[in-house]
Order: sequence, then structure tokens, then C-alpha cells
Amino acid sequence: MTRRSCTLYAVGVICGTLLVVGIGLLVSQVFRTFMHNRLKKEIVLVEGSRVFESWKSPPPPVYMEYFFFNVTNVNEFLERGAKPVVKQIGPYTYREYRTKDNVSMVQNGEKVSAYNTKSFVFLREKSVGDPAVDNITTVNIPAWAVMNELKGSFWKASMVSVWMNSMGSGLFTTRTVDELLWGYDDPLLARIASLKPVDKVFGLMYKKNGSHSGEFVYHTGEQNYMNYGHVETWKGQRQLDFWTSNQSNSINGSDGSAFHPWLDKNERIYIFTPDLCRSIYMEFEKDVEVKGIPAYRFTPPRSVLASKEENPANEGFCVTPQECLGTGLLKVSPCRKGAPVVASFPHFYLGEEKYVAAIEGMSPKREHHQTFLDLNPTTGVIVRANKRAQINILLSRISGFPKTRNMNDTIFPVMFINETVVIDDASAARVHKLLLIVTLVSNFPLLIVGLGAIMLAILIILLYRAHKQKTSNEEDTSYSAVSDKEKEDPQNGTYIGLTAKSEPQE
Repeated sequence: MTRRSCTLYAVGVICGTLLVVGIGLLVSQVFRTFMHNRLKKEIVLVEGSRVFESWKSPPPPVYMEYFFFNVTNVNEFLERGAKPVVKQIGPYTYREYRTKDNVSMVQNGEKVSAYNTKSFVFLREKSVGDPAVDNITTVNIPAWAVMNELKGSFWKASMVSVWMNSMGSGLFTTRTVDELLWGYDDPLLARIASLKPVDKVFGLMYKKNGSHSGEFVYHTGEQNYMNYGHVETWKGQRQLDFWTSNQSNSINGSDGSAFHPWLDKNERIYIFTPDLCRSIYMEFEKDVEVKGIPAYRFTPPRSVLASKEENPANEGFCVTPQECLGTGLLKVSPCRKGAPVVASFPHFYLGEEKYVAAIEGMSPKREHHQTFLDLNPTTGVIVRANKRAQINILLSRISGFPKTRNMNDTIFPVMFINETVVIDDASAARVHKLLLIVTLVSNFPLLIVGLGAIMLAILIILLYRAHKQKTSNEEDTSYSAVSDKEKEDPQNGTYIGLTAKSEPQE
């Protein structure tokens, strides 16, 4: 066997082996399955795992922005029933620090318990003003809470109405941003506190700086990666007791800080949020990219806060059959000590038009008021998020309180929050590195097939050259004219020309 034949044989064997092995691995998905299983084992809430430390102390900075609705025509609204006019003021921005405290493994390491502690530090450079100085005129929430509690007792209501008049406690109040957020001594609550145990301090974020909302127990994800970070219990409860159906009281999904790897566009993501006293769900909206990292954007659809007529599954969120609000609203008074607090998206985004039309100054826009999560589908890592929610108060006519006689049922906006986070550069670099490893390992069979294809191309070139050279050799061994003196005779064919015989010399 010649050297050339050996070369062709070797290239052919290598080519065939690479193609067969590569296609076999590609079809069997061995390397892809290996990476899937590897990530499932790495992304678990156990000591020493890839994500445990960042879960306990998230590295990307979180910012909390507060926007208030300043009422500009209180007298016209109360005395003549005019449409309320509000002006949005904000943001007042705080850096939010989150930590998981008292972390411990429970149930033989199958689950992990922790307290979610949040602290806030004001950032003047990212705010419109000084919260200690800027005043906001808004609904007097403590007064409305007290009036709402007494609506069934005319005599008690009349007595409290006299108290309110004597101490100058009206239906609206003007306070600084600091007071509205972190608390102030309310004169009406102080008077009631002398009769029964009631906190005399009120603030929308009162006692929430440096505190937690209770103990959470999470699934580690070791038994089933789909349960990674899911809440098992909150305050020792597997079910809530605020609502009127088991479905509404279910604690589903994570707390919004962890999501399982290998996300699918067709799945619903569930998040349990104590602030709303319920679980909500989010659905895929579109593909996005953040700092070069591919992500799926998930956002709550309209059906999450739809009316019971639009979404019958939401009937359990009606406080009573008579207290069932329309699409875009959720009355959370069962978990707010009976206060007439209503949650919505900012500016009643995704809500019924009538709520927007009832307040002059509302202008819902998707880009400013949508809640969304951008998650890398391979790792489940949050690369960007905006959590937006609005606090409203239900104002209505209450017997025993003459100041409410001109009042129609109104969902009155007080404040909305915008909680934002974007992955930091260091974390983004780590995700990029991990995604590169996953891509290379998962696509290793393609590399083998590619090498096989290259070897096949080389084999074809070698075969072509060998065939061309063989043809050339065969042509070299065929007959050719002896000299260029051969001529073509039109009568006798080819002949050899002879030199004419010279005449002898005489």
C-alpha cells in the first residue's frame, strides 16, 4: 500500500469516526443533559453551593423610589364634590440593603429558614428634594382607618367625629415626606390609645427600616430543581387566612429573590409577597438583553388583578361579596387591620378606565408603571427587575361623620413605589463565564461534527487530486509523435519526410 493510499485511508477513518460520534452525541444529548444536571446540583440553597452566599447577601444594589400624589384642591373636593386633582412628586430614593438573617438548615437539610431584613438609606443625589422639609397634602389615613372601623356604630362614630373636630383632625392632612414614610404621632390615634391598645404612631413604612416580615422556610432545590427558592411556610403557615378561598390563600412560588434554572417561556412564575398579602404570577412577555446577558422578561398580566367577572379565580380575594372591586385593584384591608387600603399598579395601570378618569393627574404608561423581571433562562439569575405598586385609600360616605356627606366612593392614590435592581458588573462577568462554559460543553458534539465535516472536505480534496494525477499518468503512457517532423498527408496519412538524395558530383 502506497503512502498516498495510507493517507486517504487514515483521513477517511478519522472523518467517519468524528461524524458518527458527533452525530451520536448530538442526538443523544449527552453533554447537554450533563450540563443541565450539573447546574441543577450547583444552584441549590445549601452551604458551599455556587449561589448560597449571594442569596444571603445579594451583591447588586437595590433602590427604592417613593412617589407621592399631592392633592391640590382639597376644599373643592370635600365641599362641592369636585374631581380631585393630584400632582405626582418624586422620586425620593433610598438605597435598600437586603440580607437573609438567622439562616439555618431544617428538616435534615432539605429546607432552609431565614428572616428577610431590609434597611433603607436616603440618597439625596437621586431624589427631587429633602424628605425632612418637603410637604405633601394627602389622605389622612389614620382618620379613615378609625372611621372605617366605626362605620357600623353610629353613636361611636359621632363621638369620634366630635374628637376629630376638637383636635383639628381632618379627612386630609399635610405632612413631610419623612413623617408619611417613617411615622409621626397622630393626635386621633393618641386619643384612642388612651382607651385601648393602639399604636399612636402612623407611617407608611413605620417599623419597616431594619426589620423583617417574619420567618420564611424555603425549599433548597436539591430534591427538585423546579422548587429552588420556593416558600414552604411564612410565619409557620403553609396557607394564609386573609381570604375566602384556599386558592387565594395559597403560598406559591419564591419570595422574588430566587428562581430555578432552565426557565421556559411557557411557564408561569409565582411570587409570594407579604406586602400584598398574597401570591401573584408573571408570564413571559419578550426576549431582552442586559449587559450582554440574554434574558426572558416576565410581567404580571391583567388577569392577576382582574375582577371576579373577568377572572373567576379572583373571587376569593373579595373581602365580602359586597366589597369586591373592579379590575386593577386589590383591597388588602384584611391584612392591614381593617384599614381601607387598596393596592394597584401605579396610576391604575392595567386597571379599569373609570379609576383613571376619577382622578385628574393619572396617566398610566407601560414603560413607567409596569412591573417586570428580566431573568437569564439558563441560570434563573435576576439581571434586572422593577417592582411597582401603588397604595390607595377607599374613600366613601360614612354615617356619623358629616364631613363625608358629599363623598362618593373614590379610590384615592396616596403613593407608589418603584423598587429597582440591575445586575452589577462583577456578577455579570461571572454569569458570562458560566454561560460560556455551558455553551461550550453543551455544543461539544457540534464541534466534533464540525471537525468531521472539515476532515470530509479534506478527504474529498485528496480524492480529487489522486484521481486527477491518475488520469494524467494514463495520458503520459499513450502514443505520441516521434518528432515534430511528422506531417499529415492528405492522401496517404502520416508519413515521415525524408531528405532529398543529393546528386553525385561529377
